[in-house]
Amino acid sequence: MKKKNSKKKVLDKKNTRGRGPVRFSSKGRQSKSQEELKGVVSLTRDGLGFVVAEGQEDDIFVKPSHLRGALNGDTVKVVASKKKTGARREGEVVRIVERSAKPHIGVLVVRGRQVWAIVESARMPYDIRIPLENGEELPTIGGIKAQNGTKVAVLVTDWPRKSLEPIGKIVDVLGKPGENNTEMHAILAEYGLPYRFEPEVEEAANKISDKITEADIARRKDYRKVTTFTIDPADAKDFDDALSFLKLDNGNYEVGVHIADVTHYVRPGDTVDKEAYNRATSVYLVDRTIPMLPENLSNKLCSLRPHEDKLCFSAIFEMTAEAVVKEVWFGRTVINSDERFDYEQVQAMIEGGDGPLKDEIMTLHGLAQILRKNRFAKGAINFERPEMKVEIDEAGRPVNVYQKISKESNFLIEEFMLLANRNVAEFVAKKAGYKDPTFVYRIHEAPNADKLGSLRSFAGNFGYKLGPTESTKQTAKSLNALLGQVKGSAAANAIEMLALRAMARACYSTDNVGHYGLAFPFYTHFTSPIRRYPDMMVHRLLTKYLEAFYSGRKLDQMPDKGTYQVWCEYTSAREQVAADAERASTKYKLTEFMQDKIGQEFDGTISGLTDWGMYVEIEPSKVEGMVSLKAISEDYFTFDEEKYRTVGKHTGRVFTLGDKVRVRVLRASLEQKQIDYELIWDDKSGK
Repeated sequence: MKKKNSKKKVLDKKNTRGRGPVRFSSKGRQSKSQEELKGVVSLTRDGLGFVVAEGQEDDIFVKPSHLRGALNGDTVKVVASKKKTGARREGEVVRIVERSAKPHIGVLVVRGRQVWAIVESARMPYDIRIPLENGEELPTIGGIKAQNGTKVAVLVTDWPRKSLEPIGKIVDVLGKPGENNTEMHAILAEYGLPYRFEPEVEEAANKISDKITEADIARRKDYRKVTTFTIDPADAKDFDDALSFLKLDNGNYEVGVHIADVTHYVRPGDTVDKEAYNRATSVYLVDRTIPMLPENLSNKLCSLRPHEDKLCFSAIFEMTAEAVVKEVWFGRTVINSDERFDYEQVQAMIEGGDGPLKDEIMTLHGLAQILRKNRFAKGAINFERPEMKVEIDEAGRPVNVYQKISKESNFLIEEFMLLANRNVAEFVAKKAGYKDPTFVYRIHEAPNADKLGSLRSFAGNFGYKLGPTESTKQTAKSLNALLGQVKGSAAANAIEMLALRAMARACYSTDNVGHYGLAFPFYTHFTSPIRRYPDMMVHRLLTKYLEAFYSGRKLDQMPDKGTYQVWCEYTSAREQVAADAERASTKYKLTEFMQDKIGQEFDGTISGLTDWGMYVEIEPSKVEGMVSLKAISEDYFTFDEEKYRTVGKHTGRVFTLGDKVRVRVLRASLEQKQIDYELIWDDKSGK
């Protein structure tokens, strides 16, 4: 664990974190056994560097003395040794191309005119000096004055060669450390995510009229008299999708997937649109939602609240009782939702309870089950990992931790959203009348062959077999079979995680390669424009194609594919940043949950093994923490990677995945979002 400087140590200019001045190498000349690459630096708490270079599978190790002042997240040029079989590549930074735009979070130490930010991150082994020049005072931002002990966000601006520490400037003042708002704002600031709308954005959103005119209705199909409802989490405020149901005279069903018509209200290039693009996605922290759109849109105009007329962009399906789609229509509608259900209410009906619209719910449930069965039969991957949820009180304090498991009510909505997304993409790609139309696809490439090999070996350690993976369909079948075998076993968590890591990351692209995980040759995101900017892009493109299609003409000019690809790459990156911030908030709250449990003992299960420690999930909360191998005084333990086990040198004691252990909570560091356990030795002789 990274030790924080005492205030006295910060002021000792002869020693920053116990290190001397950063030494810059004078080398940098490239030999025939080296190559120059561009990449991003990842630092450890010990100051060791690893450069993830463009187009390279393996990272490049860089000694602290060869970093040239590069810090975590910086883009650099590095001269690296050429790849040798089995050897880790080493390199040296020759130039910092661009400093990271991601701020560092720390607590201010002020000594007269001398100011430092004591950085919390384990990936930042140096503190940052904040120079005050010409009578300059510490800033006030967001109504909070920066002063000694205040938590701030700091951007590194320079690291002069003769300076013992990097130089930075305060870009946000977050508040008093430990307070819930301060810590959540710190996570958002660390990931470069906004936590408030600028006044001009709010003003522009508030000026958008909520009036639905007769002209608006005349241009749409009127579904206000068709049975319609929403199903969302109990605490949801924005309802961006609804289902309608109608039994037809021919015995088939008409199922409507109605999506909030955000692009009716938000026009390309206006103030709200620019802000939505910059954000690209809503962010869901443990205790709050950071919306992509201001409240007047996300929770009012575009939210499909019950008993209110609402404008939608819809996909209407005629389906048989066997869930075969006979016809599909896309276009703009007006609806009036009859009911606002939460998942628990619908699940209760599915499990035999009563409720409004039960017949409609049960028919749709049956159709969804068929769609789901067919999807897996065609090769969709069946990942069903429970999600850790933290229950908080009104002050934001965690009071309970539990695992959220998806049930049939979740699947009901999921399958119809997938149906709409798939059919929209297929219409544009195959039926709109263009050979290579510009469109925004949600793509997911096939798994990496080397990672599948690692998964095969790993599963074999526990007696499980991954079947043939020569073709994509074979791979899907084999992965599903493996996941089915391990379900409920001690190794399930680790094998599922490794299987996930073998998969490529889904992203947005104008070049369609299909969605491997869902087994769809065409797929997009059409169903959540309140919270995802790519869905707004899809709505606008689909509008163009539909207008041309229904009028019997072709587009005069195809939308520029290059521009849309840039937007796809940007929104994909922002999606990942949001996911990282969401995980960080969960880790923080889990750590906070364990703070009053220091010294308490729990039964646990080994959930992961590494060179440095054993990860243990305790009962009943499933909160994971680490037992450091160095801290086990009863024996010297080493990790056997080949057999995936940890072995004691003297006692022969063996630990492997799924073993039951007893642990004591040693520490819960909010700064590092890290929980440490210590093993309670039970004097077993070993295996």
